[in-house]
Amino acid sequence: MTSEVNMTLIKSLEEVLDLERAALVQGDLDRLTHMVPEKEKLIGAINNLQVQDSDALIRVQQKVARNQALLNSAADGIRAVASRMAELRRVRQEFSTYGADGQRSEFAMRGTVKLEKRA
Repeated sequence: MTSEVNMTLIKSLEEVLDLERAALVQGDLDRLTHMVPEKEKLIGAINNLQVQDSDALIRVQQKVARNQALLNSAADGIRAVASRMAELRRVRQEFSTYGADGQRSEFAMRGTVKLEKRA
């Protein structure tokens, strides 16, 4: 009976990991936040049990490693987008040129351009 409970927990964790992978591949980061509590609960339950089936645990470990690599890639992508957006904000706020002497000159841009309509 204990072996059946262990396998049920492992299968449930594998299903959550597969759903997590699908969400990562689809870029559905919101869905990931809803999976975390269930994943943590299953991992905690498996850690508290004496699991004998090492093949199942190896399979789970491989899925965890695969998902971690996807999570790392997603985080890298988010950081790249944030960096690019910061660079675009900087470009909108200043104008840079190089003079004949090779020195960089920066000019601050006006905050907002206002169009005034006169009759």
